[in-house]
Amino acid sequence: MANVDFKEYPLSQTQAIVWNDMDALQHINNTVYFRYFEDVRVVMLEALKVFDFVKSHNIGPVVASTRCDYRAPLVYPDTITTISWVENIQEKRYTMKYEIHSHNQQRCVAEGEALIVYCDFNTGKSCPIPAETLEGLQAYVGGQ
Repeated sequence: MANVDFKEYPLSQTQAIVWNDMDALQHINNTVYFRYFEDVRVVMLEALKVFDFVKSHNIGPVVASTRCDYRAPLVYPDTITTISWVENIQEKRYTMKYEIHSHNQQRCVAEGEALIVYCDFNTGKSCPIPAETLEGLQAYVGGQ
């Protein structure tokens, strides 16, 4: 992590991990990593005013698939920085990439991705990403 400059990534979220997220094996439960991914994704969606668009048009993003590769366990107490960026923007979907970095361990502890598909919630079918969102997504393209 000492070599990672988080400012070079279009999106990052730093947060403390919490005691309650540990499981019986005394490490952060594997499902919690997906919440960390969600936390940084929501930062981007809020910046793009996606939630306002959903309220007015009933069209918005859904996570169609997601995965996580665990590199090292996290334990309390620690602070993490999750970095993220967008790749492969298409008419109706894009991919978000993630890395979670432990401040205590000074390294990347998990890598993941999510396929985000836009949905018309009235019909339950995929639809094109709205033009203003598509344009805004360009600011988040990047990463490794």
